[in-house]
Amino acid sequence: MIKEFQRHLNNHFPLLKGNQLLVACSGGLDSVVLTHLLVKSGFEITLAHCNFSLRGNESDADSDFVIQLAKKLNIPVFAETFETETFADDHGLSIQMAARELRYRWFDELSNQLNIKYILTAHHLDDNLETFLINLSRGTGLKGLTGIPVNQDKLVRPLLAFSKEMILDYAEKNNLSWREDSSNASNKYLRNALRNEVIPKWKETVPNLLKNFETTQKNLIESRTLVEDYLALIFNYLAEETRNGYKFSTNKLKSLPNNKAILFELFSPLGFTEFDDVYNLLSAQAGKKVFSPSHVLLKDRDFLFLEAIGNESKNDEFIINENTVEIDFPIPLFFKSVTKLGDSSENIIFVDFDLLKFPLILRKWKKGDVFRPFGMNGTKKISKYFKDEKLSLLDKQKTWLLCSENEIVWVVGLRADNRFRVTNKTKRILKIES
Repeated sequence: MIKEFQRHLNNHFPLLKGNQLLVACSGGLDSVVLTHLLVKSGFEITLAHCNFSLRGNESDADSDFVIQLAKKLNIPVFAETFETETFADDHGLSIQMAARELRYRWFDELSNQLNIKYILTAHHLDDNLETFLINLSRGTGLKGLTGIPVNQDKLVRPLLAFSKEMILDYAEKNNLSWREDSSNASNKYLRNALRNEVIPKWKETVPNLLKNFETTQKNLIESRTLVEDYLALIFNYLAEETRNGYKFSTNKLKSLPNNKAILFELFSPLGFTEFDDVYNLLSAQAGKKVFSPSHVLLKDRDFLFLEAIGNESKNDEFIINENTVEIDFPIPLFFKSVTKLGDSSENIIFVDFDLLKFPLILRKWKKGDVFRPFGMNGTKKISKYFKDEKLSLLDKQKTWLLCSENEIVWVVGLRADNRFRVTNKTKRILKIES
């Protein structure tokens, strides 16, 4: 296997050569074999071991084993202990998801501290088949069926082309020792049930199962690439950038064949899962929203507006004192006294300092708000101005007003108020920039 492994790295991971590598090592068969293969192949590696404190003395013994393995091979090792159950409770996660979050967060932090470019894990072909079946059983799209990525940012999985049988055979022929995780024998978790019960019987029925699966995965990955190329074209056709995200033409979406599948591919990476609700937005009334954990989709007129969900304060008003130079919350604003006018824009205004009454107030718009748009003598309701500017509901909710007492100085990032403009009588000029 060593020659096949080295050939595999040369063909598919040439960038690993000459780089220090961080190797995730649990002490189990797969990670021990990966460690030995890398050392025998001349790579400089550092081991990273996670003790999740889930199996008492057994977890501690795993840590001791990995530390001794590193000593034996004369390579650096870092071991970290986590209170996984507490973390899971605090963040509302399953134990498995909590362990995954802790593991990869620490790997990333450690690799940054050590200036290591690549993190290697020992996932193999059987793991990939298990992941495929898990995703299939949960109802997934094409992306889920492509399984575990060979590389993902700085994560690299060089054993994905090798079966568990090949890994075990290598370990036995080289008299390697490793730790067995007793929890793997329990079929409490779906992955274990597939590993211990379903897949062994399936292999008995289909002797070439793994080889056929590997071919299927390659075909699915190629199909996925084709879909992504198509989606890039579709995105450019459908989407238009807005101040806070993107808007998608519902009329164009309706005109496309398989538009529900297109919606799935566009928005599933952003965490949207209720796709009947997403699809129904195409014909919903204005104001209808669908949320993912990180984004919101809003139907407004003939568009779907997509925007990330911000961590905005619930406060309605923010005070800005006379000596304030800048603020960065709830939005960035910069204040500077200048001696002459410069180029103004939607994001830069110049006002007569002496017409302002401090402290200024930064707030969201309210029903009944009126202002005098710059260049006009008459007043206009903010709601009418928003309508004329064709602002979406999301844009309206994101817009802030800078006010002097009860008068609006600036619809921030959109339009200044004419009452505070600089004239030939102005003695002091204030430049405000968003």
